[in-house]
Amino acid sequence: MSDDHPHLQRAIALARANVSQGGRPFGAVLTHNGAVLVEAVNEIHLTRDPTAHAELLAIRAASRQLGARLEGCVIYASGQPCPMCLSAMYLCGVERVVFAASNAMAEPFGLSTAAIGQQVGLPLGEQRLPIQHLPDAAMTTLYQQWKTLHDPQ
Repeated sequence: MSDDHPHLQRAIALARANVSQGGRPFGAVLTHNGAVLVEAVNEIHLTRDPTAHAELLAIRAASRQLGARLEGCVIYASGQPCPMCLSAMYLCGVERVVFAASNAMAEPFGLSTAAIGQQVGLPLGEQRLPIQHLPDAAMTTLYQQWKTLHDPQ
């Protein structure tokens, strides 16, 4: 798109400024219907919150303004979104994602999340992180209660 380059350059500038402040080289710009709505940088160094990625912070801020669904929104990121951020983008309905640095480019610097993406793509029993499913019938009742409350009449 014609507006992609300036927004992507802004995400890179945010990442550059974040590095100069002791942070990681990640910035994000979230637009709504073509207009910049939110800018964010990775804040892990400030918050010690491992989920404080630029893209997630942008999604959180945009959701406070627009609600949980972000149709009409595009995220511009300095780096390839990690699986956590990408999952959030799918969940909130972001229309498109544009990024500058790929995982392959980030790998020599220890900034790639490709290995995590590979792990979460495996069946649960094959993932390195032990994940145990303990079914509980009460969840069916709870899900039904939720559906009843949220189904249009």
